[in-house]
Amino acid sequence: MSLTVISLNATDRHHDLIIAPPADGVALNGRIQVPGDKSISHRALMLGALAEGETTIAGLLLGEDPRSTADCFRAMGADISPLHAEKVTVQGIGLGQLLEPLDILNAGNSGTTLRLMLGLLASHPGRFFTVTGDSSLRSRPMSRVVQPLQQMGAELWGRQGGAFAPLAIQGKALRPFHYHSPIASAQVKSCLLLAGLMTEGQTTVTEPALSRDHSERMLKAFGANLTVDPETHSVSVTGPTQLKGQAVIVPGDISSAAFWLVAGAIVPGANLTIENVGVNPTRTGVLEALMLMGADITQENLRVVAGEPVADLRVRYAGTGDRPPLYACTLAGALIPRLIDEIPVLAVAATVAQGTTIIQDAAELRVKESDRIAVMAHQLNQMGARITEQPDGMEIVGSTPLLGTDVDSYTDHRIAMSLAIAALTATGTTTIHRAEAVAVSYPDFVATLERLCAT
Repeated sequence: MSLTVISLNATDRHHDLIIAPPADGVALNGRIQVPGDKSISHRALMLGALAEGETTIAGLLLGEDPRSTADCFRAMGADISPLHAEKVTVQGIGLGQLLEPLDILNAGNSGTTLRLMLGLLASHPGRFFTVTGDSSLRSRPMSRVVQPLQQMGAELWGRQGGAFAPLAIQGKALRPFHYHSPIASAQVKSCLLLAGLMTEGQTTVTEPALSRDHSERMLKAFGANLTVDPETHSVSVTGPTQLKGQAVIVPGDISSAAFWLVAGAIVPGANLTIENVGVNPTRTGVLEALMLMGADITQENLRVVAGEPVADLRVRYAGTGDRPPLYACTLAGALIPRLIDEIPVLAVAATVAQGTTIIQDAAELRVKESDRIAVMAHQLNQMGARITEQPDGMEIVGSTPLLGTDVDSYTDHRIAMSLAIAALTATGTTTIHRAEAVAVSYPDFVATLERLCAT
């Protein structure tokens, strides 16, 4: 297989990823590991900075997003060692002790950094903060966290009434609040719980469906006074409280593993094992979706590491002479919040599946790093797919051969990697423009792909 990365514009640092599978196909076999979970990496850095004493983090994701989190909290007084996957040390400064930074805090491309941080900044009385991000982040909606924070008494200003960054925050004592979120969003929930850490009384968030619960697990481990009611999808934190430094082990990110799970399910002859992947039940929607489609996936060596369930995931191509590798299905309802980040690559799987796959209730995809519904539909259709865009999802006609062509990531890391997986089954050469976006969450993606293809 021919796979290369070339720089077309060194000034703008844009790179193309060129994939040309051989005529007889590519074999994907072996064992790999994926980067540390991005959601857990962010939270470990933040809570470590807020805690009393030392926090050690092993397996931290070394992508651009966690680096943005580390830089922001360094600017507010936390002592965070250089980021390494082996071990990162955070000397916390204690809850309520964040310093007023000398400059604007820059969250880069990371919506998690910005949205979660707002809850902390708004609840630090007497400090003034200004936060921004890159051009993509400045176009993404912040009102979903700004409005409930304002209902707690927060003072925030920004473009279009605080809907978009840059944002200015005047920290003050907030009021406890019970927020009934109209969407299932771990970022909204986490932002308000972090605000509640320094708020006198009980702050509660109720969601329409269960979103990922990494914040709840980690807040409990750090000593927060937290209660969870799974029946009502409610979480409460009672403040003020103090956090104690912990030893955190970050499992592999299932969102990164999803690219290889789909690759293994759609590339003939594939047999891949992805080691040490976090299989938190609030994140395993992608496994359920692929197995609903008939993928051959097994969880091996299941164990618990630092409070998070972890397993090795083995995926094998299930197609035979008379059986397609996958079957179409409908993805909708309560399953969507548990696989929202994996929908772009699941759309790739759907182009191979027999029948028409329906994706609904996923309008959230339109306000990610790109409009992932529009971008994935357009880019895969460029490759010959038959996808009809819907307001909240897509209809994808399967068993549609793909053809290599020029496509664009729109500087969205998950789009870039999804298109790379699509290229593995395409006839001819696929050129993915602005492929440098993969560094946001998976800096070694291309190297891993090269190694697997060489094997």
